[in-house]
Amino acid sequence: MTIIIAAGGTGGHLYPAIALAREFMRRKPMTKILFVGTTRGLESKVLAHEGFELAFINAKPVMGKQPMDVFHGLCAMPVSLWQSRNILRERGADLVIGVGGYTSPMMVLAAALTGVPRVILEPNAHPGLANKAVGSFVQRVFLAFPSAAAAFRPDKVRVVGTPIRREFLTKTSSPSVTKPGGRCHVLIFGGSQGAKAINSAAMEALPVLLKQYPSLTVTHQTGESDHDRVSNAYGTAGLAVEVVPFLYDMPAAINRADVVVARAGAMTVAELTACGKPAVLIPLPTAIYDHQAKNAKFMEDAGAAAVIPQAQLTGDELAQQLASIIGDPERMRAMGAASLSLRRMDAAEAIVRECYALVGDQHDANQSLGAAGI
Repeated sequence: MTIIIAAGGTGGHLYPAIALAREFMRRKPMTKILFVGTTRGLESKVLAHEGFELAFINAKPVMGKQPMDVFHGLCAMPVSLWQSRNILRERGADLVIGVGGYTSPMMVLAAALTGVPRVILEPNAHPGLANKAVGSFVQRVFLAFPSAAAAFRPDKVRVVGTPIRREFLTKTSSPSVTKPGGRCHVLIFGGSQGAKAINSAAMEALPVLLKQYPSLTVTHQTGESDHDRVSNAYGTAGLAVEVVPFLYDMPAAINRADVVVARAGAMTVAELTACGKPAVLIPLPTAIYDHQAKNAKFMEDAGAAAVIPQAQLTGDELAQQLASIIGDPERMRAMGAASLSLRRMDAAEAIVRECYALVGDQHDANQSLGAAGI
């Protein structure tokens, strides 16, 4: 079986796709997986590390761009459609999976034009334009949140949760509990590319927080572009903070943490709940359709997270929110338990089962361990 996965741009698109790819290969090791992306996204770096093959098309972003960029993006569509059809023909694809973003629509449309079975995955509480645009051309729509269902034909929709890497299933820890003397570990990250606003607030907050809780340890993932600035600031302040540009082993990083400061992308929410971690979430204010705010509200309403809108984000506010969790063992325990209660551990397995049924492969579903077997 040959599967083409169109996913790129950010970790929020890539990592659910990687989880699906690994589940297909776990079921049948001879499965051939090809990712399709662009040269400008994160995919080259991440997929090389994960060991997957990547082919390129000339797709360009349109949403939220300046008029000239929109024009170039529209002009690139026929070229990327032609490239996508060539890839499908050369590889003899049995299935195409689109995971949203500007890479996905032309590959899904090419699959529809050539009769290749196709599905899409929408990990956000509000579906993006790319997935809504191709919803009519696919046979299944896999959703992480029921709130996204209204955008698609009901008979196509399956609400399954967000696929997460199997490492989260095998390394899952118990919910966070404050250790004596405030000996907690805080993980700070702003998505796969980092977030300057979160980095700046953390640089102001940590001197205050570490003075209040000297036993506190911190890992701060900054993104490549901001790494030197943040690392130098902590060094000048004499703070022993672990500063890294990128985290490849996110399962280990999140499981090590007692509290997490992060954006509110769908992948982040799924990974936090898989590990049962309390969080301080700062939604990306420029996210299309404000979907990160909706994701964060989902966590906040369940009691699993505190939310700080970026417009209100300061070092003092971040320090206060973290101190209110670290300094209150009962609140930390309750937030961790609430987070854990939201997890969906079998999303990848559910999607793979549906995909095998769609392409007519009589695969034995009993090979799956299932969420109950974890």
